[in-house]
Amino acid sequence: MDKMQLKESVCRIVEREKEKIIAWAKEIGGKPELGYKETRTAALIRDVFIGLGLPTRTGIAVTGVEGKLDTSRPGPGLLFMGEMDCVVNRESPVADPLTGAAHLCGHHLQVGIMLGAAVGLIQGKARDHLSGKVFFLGTPAEEFIEIEERLRMRELGKIQYLGGKQELVRLGYLKDKHLGMLVHAHSGLSERKMLFGGRTNGFLAKSIRFHGKPAHAGVSPHEGVNALNAACLAIINIHAQRETFREDDKIRVHPIITKGGDVVNVVPYDVRMETYVRGARLEAITDANDKVDRAIRAGADAVGAKVAIQNIPGYLPLIQNPAMSEIAKANAVALVGEEGVGAGGFEGGSTDMGDLSYLIPTIQPYSGGIRGNVHAADFEVADYEAALIYPAKVMAMTVIDLLFGGAEEAQRVIREFKPEMTPEEYLAFLQKVEKG
Repeated sequence: MDKMQLKESVCRIVEREKEKIIAWAKEIGGKPELGYKETRTAALIRDVFIGLGLPTRTGIAVTGVEGKLDTSRPGPGLLFMGEMDCVVNRESPVADPLTGAAHLCGHHLQVGIMLGAAVGLIQGKARDHLSGKVFFLGTPAEEFIEIEERLRMRELGKIQYLGGKQELVRLGYLKDKHLGMLVHAHSGLSERKMLFGGRTNGFLAKSIRFHGKPAHAGVSPHEGVNALNAACLAIINIHAQRETFREDDKIRVHPIITKGGDVVNVVPYDVRMETYVRGARLEAITDANDKVDRAIRAGADAVGAKVAIQNIPGYLPLIQNPAMSEIAKANAVALVGEEGVGAGGFEGGSTDMGDLSYLIPTIQPYSGGIRGNVHAADFEVADYEAALIYPAKVMAMTVIDLLFGGAEEAQRVIREFKPEMTPEEYLAFLQKVEKG
């Protein structure tokens, strides 16, 4: 069987099994789970892997689950991911009534795309024609949320870093993985079915605690120190910095107050705030972070409060590998023509795929079929064929291109790739951020 015949066979199987693949994604979407808590999702993925006859590992970086397709021929390791977690938005009609968790970023679709490609490749007997290994990974905790809770997990020794892929690197998981890929949902693709290339912001996270002095808010407020006022002044001070941010650096700072006080008749003395400092370049993030720190301290100084600022390593800017993007784009064009593809632009959000992209050749194409906006309550899947089945075929075909025969294409991509950091340098960078 030549490469084109193999691609056609695999795509026929994905098409044949599409109702099952869509049902898996819908089941995950109906049972949303937050990062490092994705137990039901991981169990579903595990069962699918076992049903496909893949050697399976669980408990990777807390909840991650891996199925390995081993061709038994020498070659690189290709990491094909589907992120399992979701966000919190209690206004969403699909939110969990207890946790507020909701799949408004399309991660359930990512998992469906990964599983769909796995079904096509395995049932299509691609193993007989490829070299190397494909690691299908249900990946934990991409959304950088619940910071205080994850810091408590770290204190208990359950994790070291708050992002799932950061944990994968720390645990040495990338040792035998040489390329990485996943597909992310994208809103607003009315004419385009998939976008290729593009970049995102990176970010640094901050956990801030203002310490004031309690007093009766009605009888003796003059005896207290209002930590909430300190936090409000800090936010105003941050706003005053915005004109100093360069347009090209795409700086975004968006603080929230997670605790504003205890009771209304006591001067707030324990106030907590979280924020990201996002940017397109590491140097720009560092510069903006220094300004934000000054703004926060000035707010505390103004009312005589104290403040503790904890810097937490966030994610690096995403740099998509152009060679892999071209291979994937060519497969998309082969299926639907030029009108079905487009070029990704700059995205102001962030992803821990950026961290992997500094270490190994990485792509994150975007798929359509979505109504509403990512992370918003109006997010919904309008077309499962466009959002799930089409990209599953494209990515299965891309796996074949990379690993067919002696995996010459993958070897070429790896050979031409110049990593921004080694894993050791990356972990040292994360430690440096924490030390400030």
